[in-house]
Amino acid sequence: MDMNFDEIRCYTDNEVHEILEKLTNEKQFMKVVSTAYPLMPKEVIKERLLSYHSQYEFQKDFIYPFLQYLEENTTKGIELLGLEKIDRNTAYLYISNHRDIVLDSSFFCKKLMENSMNTVEIAIGDNLLIYPWIEDFVRVNKSFIVRRGLNVRQTLESSKVLAAYLLHTIQVKKSSIWMAQREGRAKDSDDRTQESILKMLNLSGKQDDFIQHIMQFNICPLSISYEYDPCDFLKAKEFQLKRDCPDYKKQPSDDLENMITGIMGYKGKVVFRITGCINEKLQGIAKKTSNRNEQISRTAQLIDFQIHANYEIYSVNKIAYDALTGENRFVHEYSNLERIDFEQYLLKQMNKIQLENKDEKFLRQKMLEMYANPLINFLKATNQQ
Repeated sequence: MDMNFDEIRCYTDNEVHEILEKLTNEKQFMKVVSTAYPLMPKEVIKERLLSYHSQYEFQKDFIYPFLQYLEENTTKGIELLGLEKIDRNTAYLYISNHRDIVLDSSFFCKKLMENSMNTVEIAIGDNLLIYPWIEDFVRVNKSFIVRRGLNVRQTLESSKVLAAYLLHTIQVKKSSIWMAQREGRAKDSDDRTQESILKMLNLSGKQDDFIQHIMQFNICPLSISYEYDPCDFLKAKEFQLKRDCPDYKKQPSDDLENMITGIMGYKGKVVFRITGCINEKLQGIAKKTSNRNEQISRTAQLIDFQIHANYEIYSVNKIAYDALTGENRFVHEYSNLERIDFEQYLLKQMNKIQLENKDEKFLRQKMLEMYANPLINFLKATNQQ
């Protein structure tokens, strides 16, 4: 039975012009775009948007220059490593750790373009579609929608459609996909794959054989490492709010603040590392156990291992590790000046946190964990505990 993906799929090239025309009539959208391109008159922006008739054209000519500006002004450079581990003619499901709401997938696409490769389709939660025009904008920019906040029956139906769309995209459209390993970002940078995501992928098949089915997605873990996380203070603040008020729920305005802070804030060095398709390793799991739940669990652990073992480790991770554990294990691998700089950075970020009962000790602890956890997981993955 053919499924209808119209409610979630990204737009096709045939729809690009019509959607961009609709967007140029959205005052709020035009205001946002004018902020991104302050030197370009609104009429010129409109004219340019109306000239596109394909996604790639729109991304290359309109989105790419803004990402280039971000790389030059908010990073110390972005690297994409591990291209030799993939076949450029194969479509993959890139499952990665999730640091930044917008830029994880955007910077990845930027680097693919620079290597003369097609950009990926991007999974985006509908909780981020704060205004109606945002949905049009992301879908014209090769994003598809993941429905959230549904009841149990709706979630199952929605998951079946999503799983079928993912398989259709990989196998029929031959287009690669980027997807986070969990719902939402790992606020403490302790990256773990949610087994529910793997269970969702399995809904697209009738087979009882989980491994055989999951191999059709060509899962390729992607490890993302930011030297600095501009949203670290917002994440720390959220930890205290949740601690002090267990019923605390983020508002759409909080997501918006996180998006803007993540986009415009300083990130230092950024490294993407493709770790290779795990199909061969999945066959190894199938030989070890035929129990479906165990296979799912081991697959999640395998993805985690690939991500953890391929982090880029920065001085800030080592400084945070030593400050958190009190071990001074890496004290000879960074300078005193680097340590002082990081301490001052933490102080500056902490000062941005506005809270009534601000718990400085707790907030500092949480921020240290964010920077230490990638190194802790890297050490475990590479047997250096």
